Amino acid sequence: VQLQASGGGLVQAGESLRLSCTASGNLFNINGMGWYRQAPGKQRELVATITNSGGTRYAGSLEGRFTISRGTAENTIYLQMNSLKPEDTAVYYCNADRRSLSGATLMKTYWGQGTQVTVSS
Repeated sequence: VQLQASGGGLVQAGESLRLSCTASGNLFNINGMGWYRQAPGKQRELVATITNSGGTRYAGSLEGRFTISRGTAENTIYLQMNSLKPEDTAVYYCNADRRSLSGATLMKTYWGQGTQVTVSS
């Protein structure tokens, strides 16, 4: 599975950005995609995830400003980021989970190359 993320850039505080991620390759049993971010000197952290059925999960501090969604093709997800703050500056990574047929077991997680988001004050 290959993940291609795009949409990052340099914006001012208060502005918005929309990130996109498209998965390609063997998408059999890919159930769930999401966004994580990693700021300099910090660990990678959850931003938001979305299942194939549309269920979403957010980092508590980001819900309300960030919205994850799927495109009409299930292999594409978006992250709408509003009211951006300098502390949102990070590399944003897209990921995808391959699960067992029942969905109960996580088999493998794939990661994209990341897209840089920089928010100036």
